[in-house]
Amino acid sequence: MKCQKCEKPATFHITEMTGDDPVELHLCEEHAREYLSANDDGESSGDDFLNALAQQFAGEPTPKVEKNELDDTDRQTCPICGISFYEFRKAGRLGCAHDYVAFREELEPLVLNIHGETEHTGKHPRTQSRGEAAERLRLVRLRRELQEAITIEDYEGASRMRDEIRQIESSDD
Repeated sequence: MKCQKCEKPATFHITEMTGDDPVELHLCEEHAREYLSANDDGESSGDDFLNALAQQFAGEPTPKVEKNELDDTDRQTCPICGISFYEFRKAGRLGCAHDYVAFREELEPLVLNIHGETEHTGKHPRTQSRGEAAERLRLVRLRRELQEAITIEDYEGASRMRDEIRQIESSDD
């Protein structure tokens, strides 16, 4: 998506609730900075998100969230890859395809807002069967368990998982 004021890619998508209808803005970094500084100078929208963005552009540190202050939504984790919703919000990337199921309630409004639809209507891969998808899911789970085994220094278990991962990967070739 392009910036509404120039031809650069829009990296900021702002929805303002100023009247009865929401106003959506899609801006590049430069125009977002101008828009946010104009809001700080003249208008008092009271929107914490806009203020946080304006602080970020101004170089002021945003308050850091402590782990014990996270709400239940941010503590949710994917049972397959182990990513938390808080980590997704920080990085902007999901850990695996199962995250769409694990965080469905939280992601559905975001996907609807960005794409205008919640159902996929495009192309599907032709080569991947259900068995291959299950095998990939198993690989993701094994890799996560391998990392956990290394963390708790269960090297025997880690070597078994490493061998199983290698076996699965060699059968894919």
